[in-house]
Amino acid sequence: MASFRTLLTLTATAVLTAGLATAPASASPTTPRAAVSGSAPAAAALATTNAAPAQCSTNPATPKHQFRAMWIASVYNIDWPSATGLSVSQQQAEFRAWLDLAEQHNMNAVVVQIRPTADAFWPSSYEPWSQWLTGTPGADPGYDPLAFMVQEAHRRDIEFHAWFNPYRVATHTTVGNLAPGHPVRQNPHWAFSYNNQLYYNPGIPAVRNFVIDAMMDAVTRYDIDGVHFDDYFYPYPASGQQIPDQATYEQYGGGFSTIQDWRRNNIDLLVEEMSDRIKAAKSHVKFGISPFGIWRNSSTDPLGSDTNGLQSYDAIYADTRKWILEGWLDYVVPQVYWEIGHNAADYAVLVPWWSDVVSGTDVQLFIGQGAYKLGTGGPWNTASVLSDHLMLNRNHPQVRGDVHFSAKDVRSDRHGAISRLASDHYRRASIVPPMPHLGGSAPNQPTITSATRSGSGVDVTIQGSAASYAVYRVDGDGPLDPCDLADATHLLGTVRASGSATTFTDTTAGSQTYSYYVTALSRNHLESGPSTAAVVPPGSGGGWSAVVDTTTPGGFTASAAWGTSSWSPERHGDSYRFAEPVSASDAAWFRADLPASATYRVEVWYPSHPDYNSSTPYVVATTGGNEVIRVDQRSNGGRWVDLGTFQLAAGDRNVVGVSRWTATSGYVIADAVRITRT
Repeated sequence: MASFRTLLTLTATAVLTAGLATAPASASPTTPRAAVSGSAPAAAALATTNAAPAQCSTNPATPKHQFRAMWIASVYNIDWPSATGLSVSQQQAEFRAWLDLAEQHNMNAVVVQIRPTADAFWPSSYEPWSQWLTGTPGADPGYDPLAFMVQEAHRRDIEFHAWFNPYRVATHTTVGNLAPGHPVRQNPHWAFSYNNQLYYNPGIPAVRNFVIDAMMDAVTRYDIDGVHFDDYFYPYPASGQQIPDQATYEQYGGGFSTIQDWRRNNIDLLVEEMSDRIKAAKSHVKFGISPFGIWRNSSTDPLGSDTNGLQSYDAIYADTRKWILEGWLDYVVPQVYWEIGHNAADYAVLVPWWSDVVSGTDVQLFIGQGAYKLGTGGPWNTASVLSDHLMLNRNHPQVRGDVHFSAKDVRSDRHGAISRLASDHYRRASIVPPMPHLGGSAPNQPTITSATRSGSGVDVTIQGSAASYAVYRVDGDGPLDPCDLADATHLLGTVRASGSATTFTDTTAGSQTYSYYVTALSRNHLESGPSTAAVVPPGSGGGWSAVVDTTTPGGFTASAAWGTSSWSPERHGDSYRFAEPVSASDAAWFRADLPASATYRVEVWYPSHPDYNSSTPYVVATTGGNEVIRVDQRSNGGRWVDLGTFQLAAGDRNVVGVSRWTATSGYVIADAVRITRT
């Protein structure tokens, strides 16, 4: 699946044309808003079915529920860790950076490869430590990566889906190079070599039982949110080679007239038994699979799609359609890595086909998006290609989200395609779609015990009993319209429940009056009705705040060396300014009229790009002189970035500058600043 997609020489198009697989391959009563009170009664509930009242008109660009994730691949150190042998602190810093990226784009899940080659990213009694951590099979990395990753993801209320490869043993064929004590060294007959790799033999019942036990070890011991398989079951076909399992078929294949049907049944049993084991252990844990994008072509099977490419049903013995109809899965993520209009596998054909398959089932459909193909030519050299995919998805309500392969390609943002996608479709936070079939019920309504302004924004303190909370903000202090919470227009985000009181900080708050509402979410995202409103009056606490951008009248000055652009969708307002670095300041200045000499928080906004400057100097004119803070403008764009708090003098003057004096290459960007009295 995803793990080899960027490494093999064949492209997805070649797979289709040559027949070879590549891994790149009824409305509630209106609730009046009232000042916050710790003893205030809970507000009358909106419907807790997570559906908007029928009369509400929702914005398709800001869906309340949408699964947004990226694959983080470990095999070959594709994404994380970026190399073997990194220190514990380096590995952990890298993973936190991936979560930063997910947050930047309002993603709510990550799919992380923790068993890429019959090994483990946790201390397992079944299989050895992964070589992709240390470079040495079986070597202890010095900490528990899985425990760390789950904790860090949940700290940000990001779902953690543990990605397992069931049958791949090694990316070589030398059993002696496996870690000492590896199950295949102890049971060589469990594996076969094919196309320069080692695989567990799916036809041996003991193997199937073992790999399920090995994976369930992580499920039972760690607080993961999902189990995820990719498309590696039987290996993809290699020209001139046969899978060496004839003897296994003769031993275990009684009752099957063909070896192909027997192989499919072997994978069916893996999927069904894994599903049963997960639900018996932890009913809230989701089970999803990411298959190759084509099940069968309609020229072979009238139930298939109108495509002309490799058929996963026949080539790798994966009957994904059956798994959906049998209800063995909770979600499916077909890898639809072809553009709209592709002559052999049209995205606009495959998405409706998969939508029809899941229709009427409890299986949720997310689409696997090929971010790795950005920059490879044709439509993949345009900024709109992925945004166009998600725009088409809006016509198919069965599509509940997308997963992007892989994290490094999301970060690279070639041709600005990821920025465009995020701007068009991920502008607001979104809640993971609920799965009522997994059981449970919506929690009781929570209570907001306080909502006060601080130097960082507005701090909302919540009490309740829930897995997490969704926080909404509505302008003013009038009565709540039930439609206000029907989509994500007013959704600020979610926060993981923490002890007896949970705090959410609204860092985007201005100085006007706001009403805050909170709903409680179960582990499967069933949502309560809203709390009683907490009204925050204007200017309380932090008080004065001002935003100045490059088009604010009288608020910005720059020399003629600073160009103007509106290219990046991450910009603040209509445009931003850019300049080449030089060995001179030539600062562009943002001007503001500060009401008093006091402490102020300074935040900056800029569009990011890999080709922008990694050390852009921001100059803050404090009462003690100019202070320079350097910012890496290659990342964290499209949001407010905190420079810190500073003593600033009262008056109308230049407060924040962006200097060109930096030794690093890449444009320096000036876009907007926000100054808030603390």
